[in-house]
Amino acid sequence: MRTFLRRALAVIAVLLIPVAGGAISALATFNAEYAPGPNRPVPTAAHPAFDPAKPTAVVVIGDNGAVASDALAPYEILAASGRFNVYTVASQRRPLPLTGGLDLVPDLSFADLAELTGGAAPKLAVIPAMPDVGKPSTAPVTTWLRDQVDRGTLLLSVCNGAGVLASAGLLDGRPATAHWLRIGSFESDYPAVNWVHGKRFFDSGTVVTTAGVLSGIDGTLHMIERLAGSTVAANAAKAVRWRYYGNTPPVVTGIAMPAPAAIVNAGWTWAPPTVGVMLTPGVGEIDLASVFETHDKSLADRTLAVSADGGPIRSRNGLTFLPRADLASAAPDLDTLLVPGAGVRLGQVPDGLEPVYVHSGQDFAYNDAVRDLARTTDVATARWAAETMELPTDGLQLDGPAWPWQQTALPILLILSGIAAVICLPRLWTTVGTLVRA
Repeated sequence: MRTFLRRALAVIAVLLIPVAGGAISALATFNAEYAPGPNRPVPTAAHPAFDPAKPTAVVVIGDNGAVASDALAPYEILAASGRFNVYTVASQRRPLPLTGGLDLVPDLSFADLAELTGGAAPKLAVIPAMPDVGKPSTAPVTTWLRDQVDRGTLLLSVCNGAGVLASAGLLDGRPATAHWLRIGSFESDYPAVNWVHGKRFFDSGTVVTTAGVLSGIDGTLHMIERLAGSTVAANAAKAVRWRYYGNTPPVVTGIAMPAPAAIVNAGWTWAPPTVGVMLTPGVGEIDLASVFETHDKSLADRTLAVSADGGPIRSRNGLTFLPRADLASAAPDLDTLLVPGAGVRLGQVPDGLEPVYVHSGQDFAYNDAVRDLARTTDVATARWAAETMELPTDGLQLDGPAWPWQQTALPILLILSGIAAVICLPRLWTTVGTLVRA
């Protein structure tokens, strides 16, 4: 028994630092995903004009934020169709964090929307994944959604936005889908829903649910097709360079856990690089989301939104984003500066920074972002980011290091150091004792 206990204690001693350090690092990584930004004045509302002849579509942002791609990709596609009044809405008009630290000021509060539309309910509400599914903090959103549904609003959930609808009871008795990493837990949490695996989207009539992240593009185009016709949907897909309209590859569902590269990055990137992401006026919403989302899913670094002067910027279709720093003050802490948006070129840049222009303008924005991640991080991490975003990778050539070797080396070195300590320290202690007695 003593021998067994000694060996067990030795194993614990060897693994304690790498395992505990990995757990702390992973927790910090996931906590940073929706970290709120600093307090800043809320810019004056400057939402797109309201055309009473068009149906209104809204993208709903939770009180604790939303996934960047789930919100911004449907927004830009709906805007590109030209057939809708499109707004971002929330219970209050204040800065809200999207994944990766991209702070959005919604166009309208729920009350503002009612005033703008003369009390009419929107035709379509898009519900992205939110960080607080099933918690009391989602009550302003779920209460508002139930009211809009009673008044005829169609619903489109993106990714784990299905959990928001399920928690509101709006999917009970319906078939629905969600991200392959989360759908299993939803089956346990919301058994009244008929959860469907392996579909990019599922249309149950007044509600369309989509699988993970970029499956939301397929769901959005499907909704546009329903409301405005296939020609309009095809043109919207072309506008954002989504070449899969009508023939997107099916979702390939793996084991519902992160890939090894993601585990290594989350657990043992103890000093993550800081990647500055430059916000420039007129940048495309999908261009922005592609950079923040890809790096957020990589778990390998931290993104920091910056602008030239630290002031707010307005995107291509009029959304308001707040940076968390100005470029000059942030520059000493940045390891890289990424510039989203095709055709964007910066003027003077602080010494030591070489801007990386992510988007070619010739391909879908996420393809460019994933290629850049492979080149600067590693291919395994880039493939994980693509997989978890449900980005089709047929024909997507990725070049770069094969694996996150530096992060992998850290736990191995810690384990080897622990083994050496377990072997050597007792011998050293015995030697010291012998010398003292002598």
